[in-house]
Amino acid sequence: MKYSRCKDKIVVRVDKGEEILSAVSEVARKEKVKLAKISAIGATDDFTVGVFDGVKKEYKKYDFKGDYEILSVEGNVSEKDEKPYVHAHICAAGEGGKTVGGHLMKAVVSLTCELFLDVLDGNAERTFNETLGINELNF
Repeated sequence: MKYSRCKDKIVVRVDKGEEILSAVSEVARKEKVKLAKISAIGATDDFTVGVFDGVKKEYKKYDFKGDYEILSVEGNVSEKDEKPYVHAHICAAGEGGKTVGGHLMKAVVSLTCELFLDVLDGNAERTFNETLGINELNF
């Protein structure tokens, strides 16, 4: 992974074999990012998405392997327990253009991933909401 910062924008190249969420967390930690918007494109051959079950209050996980183009990773960086907290969703297209997506739990880069962090002036903490069963964004 390589990255470059220009004021409140960070451009990240996540390389083959690296995991996207881990790369974002590392950059956020190094650059002391407390709040940012994530946007990315690229390619993956091993990723996991989740779809939240509001009744059971847990994610149903779906694993995908093979050649996929990352059409979009959208999300944010906030903080939980004074550490970077990455919340992102992915949409990826595989063979025949079939698209899949959901809450991004893991994505290993197969070629490259071009990721942008738009750092915001401020911060937001994640706290667990027992009623919803999620780590909720708070200001």
